[in-house]
Amino acid sequence: MRTNIDINDELLALAMEAGQFKTKKEAVEAGLRLLARKKIYDGLLALRGQLNWDDSDEGWAEVQAQTASQQDAAMALAQEPAPAYKAESAVARPAKRRRP
Repeated sequence: MRTNIDINDELLALAMEAGQFKTKKEAVEAGLRLLARKKIYDGLLALRGQLNWDDSDEGWAEVQAQTASQQDAAMALAQEPAPAYKAESAVARPAKRRRP
């Protein structure tokens, strides 16, 4: 989206130098991404002390087993049911030659 904005030249120069950006657009987009990422980080920090983290071998084995069972369930849901009828072969049979 094209937008015209008035940006402090000194601040932009400092940002471009710090990030080694080649264009003003790159510097502005990087700043916008940084702000968006900061909001996500703040949300993660708000969860501090509320998450149960288990990085033991037993914990990983349990997570992998749960993931495998969830994938199996998803595959079962994704499979089409068998048709109630018998389909004929889709291969075309060559026509019989008639003798003249």
